[in-house]
Amino acid sequence: MLSGDKISHLSHLLLKGLLDRKLVTLHDEEGAVRKEIKRAIAAELKIGEDIDAVVKKKIESLSRKPVEGSAEWDVLYRKFFDEEEVRRGRR
Repeated sequence: MLSGDKISHLSHLLLKGLLDRKLVTLHDEEGAVRKEIKRAIAAELKIGEDIDAVVKKKIESLSRKPVEGSAEWDVLYRKFFDEEEVRRGRR
């Protein structure tokens, strides 16, 4: 999880990039837009954390448990993570 300061910094960078490229035009709404960007980032990170927990639990439930960090564990983690993202409509 990113800290609140890092999320805030990212929101500033994203908004600045959008404004610099003239992809959005704002008047007095910058604070509200930054707040919404922060909320969206935090929500996405939370979903990622939830998926991570589900995937690790699924790997732990296997009869033959691979060692975390091994090539087999990494392959299973990525496979299960991708499946969970699809199941949740993220892909």
